[in-house]
Amino acid sequence: MLWIKAFHVIFMVTWFAGLFYLPRLFVYHAMCSDQPGIDRFKIMERKLFYGIMTPGGVLTIIFGMWLWLGYGFSGAWLHAKLTLVVVLIAYHLYCLKLLNGFKHDRNTRSHIFYRWFNEFPVLLMIAIIVLVTVKPF
Repeated sequence: MLWIKAFHVIFMVTWFAGLFYLPRLFVYHAMCSDQPGIDRFKIMERKLFYGIMTPGGVLTIIFGMWLWLGYGFSGAWLHAKLTLVVVLIAYHLYCLKLLNGFKHDRNTRSHIFYRWFNEFPVLLMIAIIVLVTVKPF
């Protein structure tokens, strides 16, 4: 089971790397005004979302469920963590909505929105790690 836990953590780091970087790309994309730059951001965002972020998220969830079934974790801390993971999945899907908006040149938000939007997964990551390591309840 330690191998499963290791892969869960590896893919969680991969997923969060994408969740941190994609909104940062949105910041720069929202500020960009030249067509070659806009086209470059579209490619980078698509490759990050589909090539790194989504596989990382899916594999994190798969290995997490495997751990849950193997160890039989329980407790209020787990319910809180799973709730935050559901919020994280919703954030991931909202990133897809924003990605599609940029893809079709329909972005209506400023770079300032994306700077704030970029901070949300940091808070989720901190809360999830504290719940898993400290198990406060």
